[in-house]
Formats: sequence, structure tokens, C-alpha cells
Amino acid sequence: MSAKTQPFEIPKTCKGGVVVNEGPDFHVEVQDVDVPEPGMRSSYGPTDVLIKLNATGICMSDLHFMLNDWALPKMSDLGTKCAGHEGAGVIVKVGDQVKNLKPGMRAGYKPIQDTCGTCELCRNGNECYCPNAVMTGLMVDGSYKQYIVSPERYTTLIPDGVSDYIAGPIMCSASTIYTSLKESGLRPGDWAVFPGAGGGVGLQGVQLAKAMGLRAVAIDTGADKQKLCMETGGAEHFIDFKKVDNVAEEIVRLCDGIGAHGVFVTAVQTYPSSISYLGGRVGGKVMCIGLPPAGTLHIDVDPGQMCFKKQSVQGTLVSNMADVDKTLDFAKRGLLKPIYTVYPMSKFNEAVQKLKRGEIAGRAVVDFNQE
Repeated sequence: MSAKTQPFEIPKTCKGGVVVNEGPDFHVEVQDVDVPEPGMRSSYGPTDVLIKLNATGICMSDLHFMLNDWALPKMSDLGTKCAGHEGAGVIVKVGDQVKNLKPGMRAGYKPIQDTCGTCELCRNGNECYCPNAVMTGLMVDGSYKQYIVSPERYTTLIPDGVSDYIAGPIMCSASTIYTSLKESGLRPGDWAVFPGAGGGVGLQGVQLAKAMGLRAVAIDTGADKQKLCMETGGAEHFIDFKKVDNVAEEIVRLCDGIGAHGVFVTAVQTYPSSISYLGGRVGGKVMCIGLPPAGTLHIDVDPGQMCFKKQSVQGTLVSNMADVDKTLDFAKRGLLKPIYTVYPMSKFNEAVQKLKRGEIAGRAVVDFNQE
């Protein structure tokens, strides 16, 4: 790493939320872990930057990595201790061949740590599907670790005016649902329905939908989530699924008596019923965002309905760099309001377990500077 303009003192160890007992009974334990150095696994090279994170969001994908309930290798088999991919902090060191980034610049840490940069997908804006993509928090240590390495070419800069508490979750949850909204092709005035709207991804989706001129219908349960969705999110309607006999019929009633133009599924348990939310809407789309445990939840598609009503089901994973930047711009303009609860490091595991039990409204964020 270059010694020029390196004003930050780099410790040998830092705090990290380490997964213990991977599987159904995992927990996260705050431990001292090594700060990356040359020669170490996940070390930095001449074209990398070292980022000191101030905050990390907690995402359901982190939990799936720690639960090991997707059809993927275990974190421990890949030598990874720390999950997480919603980091926000500051660059504290740069490699000798880093051309544009400098210490002191604010930067984020995304679900994809790096890509090959040369395949067709990397060339056409679909780099997050690159077959050689490095999955943050699975293949390399993630944002549960305070000091992390990011290649200059794939590092996202955080603009002034966007706090770390907002920027961290934008790296995954907000940008992911922005990409889904964009890919859906919905136009201003269309009905966008959000099952799981009171969670972090859904609530940011409701805000973005409103900012994009869509009419948002939020689905969740409880007074706290209703207040968040209506007052902070800007939803036009809220459906409490525990108080409504038939959610699909209520959606059709609210959406012009026809049905949703788009259904953005973040609450995975609604996949089996999601197509019914489209009703008779010609061109309606179900957009798959939430990822359930492998092989557990499916959508039964009637080809006749798909053909006669021109309906479809589509999935998106996470966002490319351009979409992350665009989502940060929404936040810079004040169109993504704070939806987070901040936890100190000492309550890292508590925050993770609350999310696992479905007890988090909005987004949980851990502050590395609060013990």
C-alpha cells in the first residue's frame, strides 16, 4: 500500500461480528479479528483500498449465509468469519496503483465485493451476475468486520449529505429494490404492491416507488409497521394481512377493481399467493426479490393466465454499480428517509436474532463506534 497521503493510523486488530455455530442455532459474537495486511487471506493488493466501516446494515441474506440454508458452500468452508454486505465508512489506505480514490473519501461495501470485469455480463451492466463474482460475507469477510478490502474499480463512493446509517442499507436493500422497480417497467401512476412492506427492503421500496411516481400499497401487520409505511414510506394504502379475510381481493378492490401492475415480493411466505395479487391486470408482473431457504417456497404459474393476461414473473438479485449510485442520489435528495434502529456493538447478536424472528420494523444498523 502506498505511504503517500495516508493520514490514518491502522490498528493490527479490529472488532468484528463473527458467526459462531453456523446453522439453525448460530449466533454472532463480537471478537477481535485481524485487520487485512499483505499476505493474509482477504488481503489488499496494489489496486485495492482499505475501508474502515462506521456502520453496517443487517440483511436477511446475512442470516441465510449463517444459517447455511441456501444451496451454497458454508462460510467456514470458504474461510469466512464475518457476514454482512451493507457497509458504510471511510477509505483509510490505498494501494500503490490506485489512481483515483484517496484516504478520507467515504465509501460503501456492497453484496458483490468484486467481479471479473471482462465477461459479457460485466460489459453489459449485469456484472452482479458475473460467474466469477465474489459474494461479500460468504466468499470474503463482510461488513460485520470493521476494516475491509475493496477493489478500487468496484468501490462505491458515498455522497455528502447521506449518513452512514442510510448509506449502509442502500448498498443492498434499497438499491436492490430500486433495480426491481426499474426492471419491472412500471410507469408513473401504476399500482405497486409490497408484501412485507414494513421490513427494511419493502419500506425503502415504498419510498422509492412514491419518488418514481408509482402508487404504493403496503402489506404487513401491526400498528408500528402501518405507521412507518404510511407516514415515513408514503404508501397510499396499508393492508394488515391479519385483519383482512382475503388479501388478494382487497388488493384488487384498491387497485381500480382490476389488480396490481406490479407485486414486489420481499416477504417470501407470500410467493405462493403473489400471482393472485395481479388479479385481471393485463401486463401485471410479480417481481421476485426475497430469497427463501432453498427448495421451500414456489409460485404455481398457470400458462393460460400468463398468456391471456400477458402476465409474468421475473426475478432480480442485487444491483449493479450504476443502480447503487442512482439509489444514493435518491437519498441525497431527501427521498429516502431514515427507517433504521441503531444498535451498539454489544447488541450485535440481539439485532441479528430480532431480525431472524421478524421483530425488526425498518432496518437494523450496527454502529461500530458504539460499544
